[in-house]
Amino acid sequence: MHSFKEVVFIQREIRHNRRIRIPQIRLIDENGAQVGVVATRDALQRAESVGLDLVEISPNAAPPVCRIMDYGKYVYEIEKKERDAKKKQKVFEVKEIRLSSKIGEHDYQTKLRNATRFLNRGDKVKVTMFFRGREMAHVDLGEKVLVRFVTDLEEVAAVEKRMPFENRSLVMILTPKGS
Repeated sequence: MHSFKEVVFIQREIRHNRRIRIPQIRLIDENGAQVGVVATRDALQRAESVGLDLVEISPNAAPPVCRIMDYGKYVYEIEKKERDAKKKQKVFEVKEIRLSSKIGEHDYQTKLRNATRFLNRGDKVKVTMFFRGREMAHVDLGEKVLVRFVTDLEEVAAVEKRMPFENRSLVMILTPKGS
């Protein structure tokens, strides 16, 4: 079920019945037929006579569009659409892997294995190569390690963005090849 806060938020968002305080509205009846521009109190009486609610569908129109329908069912339909949209949404997570120009072979293989796992899972990988102190004189060694890293991952990843050398580091963003 939904939390109380979510339902309250939607109810506050959608005006219905006596909360509609505009003198005239464009009315759509319970069958979906356009009635036209009518006084709000007349529309309310019509909705009450049918046993339904007057719900504001399009508040930004001039005059606002209201429909005679079951308010609870309308809120439920909106929540259902939002849930379905959320399910279809693909969330990319960016995982960071830090490398050094003097990285050992075992450490390199571990980082490579982790990057492959992240990419196969569908996440993006941010590869950062840091340079400390005198390593700044040998940026080319770091670039060689990065090129090797990308070459080893070329079956599962593509380079999305390669950022210029900045703040003593080289940064590259890799995306899974499937997306």
